[in-house]
Formats: sequence, C-alpha cells, structure tokens
Amino acid sequence: MSGAWGGLLNVFSRGLQLGMLVLLANLLKPADFGLLGIGLLVLSGLRNFTTMGLDEAVIQREEDDVNRYLNTVWGLELLRGSLLAAVLLALAPVIGSVFGEPRAPDVVRVLAASPLLMALRNPAVVYFRKRLDFHREFAYQMSGSVSRFVVSVGWALVSPTVWALVFGLLASEAIKSVFSFVAHEYRPRPALDRERAAELIGYGKWLTGNSILYFLYSEGDDAVVGWLLTSTMLGFYQTAYRLSNAPATEISQVIGKVMFPAFSTLQDDPAALRMAYYRVLQTSMFVACPLAFGIVAVAEVFVPTFMGEEWLPMITAMQLLAVYGLLRSLGKTMSPLWKAIGRPDYVTKLSLLRVTLIAVLIVPVTNAYGIEGVAGLIVGIFVFPMIPLDTYLIIESIDGSYRRFVRELAYPMVASVLMYGAVTAVREELALGAGVLEFVLLVVVGIVSYVAVVVALAFKFEWGIEDNIREIVDTVG
Repeated sequence: MSGAWGGLLNVFSRGLQLGMLVLLANLLKPADFGLLGIGLLVLSGLRNFTTMGLDEAVIQREEDDVNRYLNTVWGLELLRGSLLAAVLLALAPVIGSVFGEPRAPDVVRVLAASPLLMALRNPAVVYFRKRLDFHREFAYQMSGSVSRFVVSVGWALVSPTVWALVFGLLASEAIKSVFSFVAHEYRPRPALDRERAAELIGYGKWLTGNSILYFLYSEGDDAVVGWLLTSTMLGFYQTAYRLSNAPATEISQVIGKVMFPAFSTLQDDPAALRMAYYRVLQTSMFVACPLAFGIVAVAEVFVPTFMGEEWLPMITAMQLLAVYGLLRSLGKTMSPLWKAIGRPDYVTKLSLLRVTLIAVLIVPVTNAYGIEGVAGLIVGIFVFPMIPLDTYLIIESIDGSYRRFVRELAYPMVASVLMYGAVTAVREELALGAGVLEFVLLVVVGIVSYVAVVVALAFKFEWGIEDNIREIVDTVG
C-alpha cells in the first residue's frame, strides 16, 4: 500500500510541476528559468555540502519509536538553516559577477529565506517514511506542490517575471512547514544532545559525502553551462532536464522513499532482501524504460506544440537526457539497498568516480559542443564505467545472479525499443506537423504498442511482471 501512495504522490506532484513548467514556459522567457537556476545552484550547493543525513539515520534505526532523537534533529536543522541563510546573504553580491548576471544577487537574497522555512518543519514527518505511512506523506508533499503551482502561475499571469518562480518555491516550503505540524501530533523543542547528535551524524557521514558528490555530478553540469554559456542556455538545459527526467525521477523518488525503510527491515534476511530487490528492479524498469524511450520519440512534437518555437534549441539535449533519466532509475534501485545494509560508502565512492570523470571532461566538451555535448557526456559516463561497476556491487551485495539481473532489464528494453519504432514510424509516415492531435496520437500508439509487446512477452516467457502488476492493482483497489 505504501508503494501505491508513493506512486500517487509522485504522479500528482510531478503532474502539477510539469503543468506549471509548460504554462510558465509560455509566459516567461528561457532566461528567467536560467536566472532562477543560478539561485538554486547556490542554494542547492550549500544544502548538499551541509547535509548530515539525519532523516536517513533515524529511519535506519531498528526501533520504531525514535522520539528521543527528534528534538536534537530539529535543533541541528535550525542551526543549519540559519547558517545557510546567512551565507546566502553574504554570497549574493558575488554570484552576479561569477555568472555575469546582474539580476542574480536579488534572487539569491530572497532565496535565503528557503533554508529557514525548511528547517522549521516538524522533524516527526520522518515517521511517514519510517513507518511507510505514505497517505500522510502524500498530503504533506502535495500541500507544497499545490501551493507552488497556484502561486507561481498566479503571479506569472499578473507579472510574468522570474519572481513568479521564486515566490512559488518559497510558498511551497512555507506551506509544507505549517502542514507538518498539522499532519503529526509531535511537538518538538530544539535541543542539542551531544551523544545523540554524534550517533546520528556518525551514520550520516557517508551520506554527507555522497550529498556533496551528488551535487557536483547532478548540478555541476548546470554550473558549468551557466558559467561558460549564458543564463538563456542554462534555462534551456535545466528545462530539458526537468522535462526529460520527470518520469524517471519520480520512479526513483518512490523507490528511495519506500524501499529504503523496507530494505532496512530485511537487512538480516539475505534471501528475502534479494527477492525484494529483484521485484523492485523489475517494476521500476517496466515503467522507466517506455517513459524514457517515449520522451525521445515525441520530443520533436511536444516542444513546439506546448512550449513554442523559442524552446526548440533544447530538443536534442532533452532526448539525450531522457536516456540519462532511464539510467538514473536503474541506479536508484541500488542506493536504498546499500544504505539499508549499512554500506552507504558504496554510494559515496561511486559518486566520487563519476564526479572525477565529469570534472576532467566537462569544460572542453561544453566549449566545443554546448548543451548537447554536456548531455552526451553525462549519458556516456553513466553507460561506462558507472553501470558496470554498479551492477557488480549490487550483485555482490545480494549474492545475486547476473543472468537474473540482465533478464529483468532485457524484457522492458525490448518492448520499449519496439514501441519507439512504432511511434517513430507513425510520426514520419503521417507527417501531420507538430500539434496537439499528433502528440495525442503518438502517445496512444506508444501505449498500445508497448502493452501489446509486454503481453506477448509475458505469455511467451516467464517474465513474471503480471504478478507484480496484479499485486499493485489489488493494493490500489
């Protein structure tokens, strides 16, 4: 049931975000998105460099009642939020010079309120994930998504500027902090118990390192694009990323939120843990593969139809990044298991290798090939050497089988490739010209062709996906 709530949360939340993105793309300029992107790069960098992994440390503990840690968690988060706000205010004048964008300092100053608003949330919301209580997690997260949509779109209709994006973000975080006290009865008091803080931070130290490295490889490319190119190109690149990675990202979020606590309960049962991992891999790839291939197939129709001619320069990057989203979904099935069995260092060490490879190549690639080159580099490094290394470590961790692992990838991949071929053939044969009718037709062709191939594979071979689908349907019902 937790997975169903997590899936609903991500469908509705991401649906609102994508709808907001498309609407705002028609009201604002690409440079406005790039300007917000500069502010978020600074904010995200500071957050990731100071992440302590407190929530994960609390979730990983075997006892169900973790109230004795929550006041310390809240005290640490309040200190961190205050520090980040002060640093953002101090850095604001420098940011405009670094990125060559005179409007950036004002955006950064306003965004300084963000870490304070996030720190004020009730630390007891960690119970939603720890106890797989995702109906309350759904309400908590959706309160932020709805408020962001309403404020951003409403502001843009009145004043189509970057502030629509900025104040929408702040409204989301403010509402979530307020709602966190409505959603859970625990009432925290800020405290700093040294022993408990050391215990939590001791577990989270690898997650801190991984958070830093995650920022460098997931947003370091944004920083280089904004620095070497322009805020407009950064707007293209970030928007292409959000659109292309939306489905895969949401699958990853469901996996991370649901499977980390679930895997943690199975950490002493290797056979059950292995079976649980294969089921997660099967389900996530069954959904992620057609979404990624579908985005590649319809991008040339979607962008001019729903966003306008001004956004055409991002199409190639969007298609490449859709492949990256698929690879991310695969990688995200692994990190929750490693954290659950007490090996978060795997995540950090692999991230360090990826960051090193990107750092060596990204500047010359960006100068030579622009945002398309950056997107291709990110995909290429994931294909090799990251996926082979990830696969080796996950098989070792669960004492699994390479044959089973490849089989779970092969079925949805074959079905998705055939679906892509069908969609592409229809698009080229009919040549209707970009429009809503063509987009809807291509989506319908994609769904029908994928389902047909899946049914054929399920009957012909012992895939087993039908059992997973049946369980999901029964759970939702």
